Amino acid sequence: MRKIIAAEYLTLDGVMSDPAWTMPYWSDELAKIQDKLNRESDLLLLGRVTYDGMSKAWPTMPDVEGADRMNALPKLVATRTLTQLEWNAVAIQGDVIEELRKVKQQPGQHILIYGSGALVRSLLKHDLIDEYRLMVYPVVLGKGKRLFSEDSETTLVLTNSITTDKGVVVLTYQLPGK
Repeated sequence: MRKIIAAEYLTLDGVMSDPAWTMPYWSDELAKIQDKLNRESDLLLLGRVTYDGMSKAWPTMPDVEGADRMNALPKLVATRTLTQLEWNAVAIQGDVIEELRKVKQQPGQHILIYGSGALVRSLLKHDLIDEYRLMVYPVVLGKGKRLFSEDSETTLVLTNSITTDKGVVVLTYQLPGK
């Protein structure tokens, strides 16, 4: 069975929105970690808002390391409003939860989520995310959209941690038994 992995950029206080604050902390080390995850995945799963931003930005970054892989990955988008998708993307038809349960059963590599907070929170309620790759930056914003909402509840097991040379801590958590 395929894994759904949520890879999220977070501040110390859990904010995930508008991640321009990540740039001063980017490093070759973090790029290698992300590249490995991208190469172990063959499907990108995105919410509509994240899709909107990424589909406008990534095709215009041909010189960025990993851009070829990011642009080539097939994408599934959870949307009720978009009908015309580009960037190698299709909208999930029908019930998102049921469709993703089916996709997880198909052969293939990991299903990777970047950003997409509302989608991640929805999947969390149905135990569909197998692994959380949280890249925690030494930044506190005090406000902004957070990954976990006040009604989020789960227990996770830490399976790996890496501290980069610029102080980003990459924490890998899984649901117990996964």
